[in-house]
Amino acid sequence: MINVYATGNIQTAVQLKSAYADKQPYGLFFDRKTMRHFGDTMKNFGVRLVDEVIRGKSMPVYELYRKKPVKHGRTKSSFFDPQTFACCFPDNSI
Repeated sequence: MINVYATGNIQTAVQLKSAYADKQPYGLFFDRKTMRHFGDTMKNFGVRLVDEVIRGKSMPVYELYRKKPVKHGRTKSSFFDPQTFACCFPDNSI
């Protein structure tokens, strides 16, 4: 069976949230309390497939970016592995 998430078919934050919930059932990233804490809303997110260097290896990842800054001017993006939908951190983000 082909993993439709890994083929780049995710184009919206809602699709990413759904895929994340399927693969990470106990994940708190899109939890209502977590999003409220940071001042995020689903309509403020955008998604794109980008290549990033993770653990020294270039790989495609989904970038969840904020369209507008939220609480305290936060604008950082979050990155998700297209296979597991776990949060991953690019080498240049440290």
